[in-house]
Amino acid sequence: MDTNNSPIVLGNIKGNVYNNTYNNSEQNRNLAEAASEIQQLLEQLEKSYSTETISGKLKITTKAIEHIESNPKLSQKILSALKAGSLQALAQLLNHPTSSFFIAALEEWDKN
Repeated sequence: MDTNNSPIVLGNIKGNVYNNTYNNSEQNRNLAEAASEIQQLLEQLEKSYSTETISGKLKITTKAIEHIESNPKLSQKILSALKAGSLQALAQLLNHPTSSFFIAALEEWDKN
C-alpha cells in the first residue's frame, strides 16, 4: 500500500527514456557550443577593454551583446540553447571575469 499517494508504475520502460537522454545530451551539446562561442567572444573583447574595472566589464558585456544582436545565426543559437537549458547552466560553463554581467544582460535580452 502506497501511503504517500505516489503513483506506482509497473511494466517496461522503452523509447522514452532513451529519447529523453538523447534530447538532454543534444541540449547539453548546444548549450556547451553556445557557451564556447560566448567565451571566445568575451576573451576577444578583453583585449580591447579592461576586466579590472566595472566600467570595463560593462563595456565588454555591451559589446558582446551588440555582437550577438547583429549576428542572427549566433543570436538564434544562444536563444535556442537558453530555452533548452538555463541561464544558470550557461553561467557555470562560462569562465570569465565578466560572466555575471553577461548573464544579467542575457536575462534582460531573453525577456525581450
